[in-house]
Amino acid sequence: MFHIGHLKLLQRIKELGNELIVAVSTDEFNQIKGKRTLIPYSQRAEIVKNIKCVDMVIAEDNWEQKISDIKRYNIDLLVMGDDWEGKFDFLKEHCEVCYLQRTKDISTTKLKKSLSAFLSVPKEDILKAFEVIEILKQDFE
Repeated sequence: MFHIGHLKLLQRIKELGNELIVAVSTDEFNQIKGKRTLIPYSQRAEIVKNIKCVDMVIAEDNWEQKISDIKRYNIDLLVMGDDWEGKFDFLKEHCEVCYLQRTKDISTTKLKKSLSAFLSVPKEDILKAFEVIEILKQDFE
């Protein structure tokens, strides 16, 4: 679930170097990680590829490919959000590893919880809320 925190992180990462290569997890890899994919890999990769600061998108198929990607693409700096702090330190023998602070007060987990809570509200209650909003709107006109 792409959000403004991801965009800000990508923009900050781009400022650290000349070329920004972003690995996007494939649907199959997300399944291995226990994540449910709603938007297919091809579409997610296309979205990320068209972000102004992104130079290239590569498919991430498994955890083990990071070392080969570092070598293949001549990567000298791997950057992750600080929620991954320490988990990729083993790559320090291949490149510099940096963990950047995440955007305050936004996370995919929080967004998923909010969406789940919203979707659990009965349809009738939502329709009643829209009726109330329509009445309030008329008071302002």
